[in-house]
Amino acid sequence: MAGIHITDIEAAINYWRAQKPSPDGITLCAELRALAEVYALLVYHHEDEADEASMPPKARAAWLAWYETTPDTPCIAICSTFQGDALCKGCGRTFEEVQLWPAMDPVAKRATWRRITQEGSSWRFNRYAERAAEGRLPAID
Repeated sequence: MAGIHITDIEAAINYWRAQKPSPDGITLCAELRALAEVYALLVYHHEDEADEASMPPKARAAWLAWYETTPDTPCIAICSTFQGDALCKGCGRTFEEVQLWPAMDPVAKRATWRRITQEGSSWRFNRYAERAAEGRLPAID
């Protein structure tokens, strides 16, 4: 079964903290309570991933609500897999990941995002990002 990485749980917790701040500094919203339980168990058991299948429904729903706020695809419209590259130079996904992306579930997509972010070798994370930061990319209207 696919797993939800602890960094995604943390990101979802931070999202909900911003969306529904504690009114008194103590009380947590329902989404935060559900995710905090999962997070605490991961930390206690020294685990990196929560099993999606056994995740409590409220925690999974809170994670999915956060997931819906993230970019769906790492594509930067510079694809080299159609040219025969096994790994896209633009986004870093494999040919199979590019082809199967529309059918992948959120957990599989986030696992792919995590891998390409850690590798950081695609143009999305270096040359393209540097040009964007320098303002050398044309404005999109």
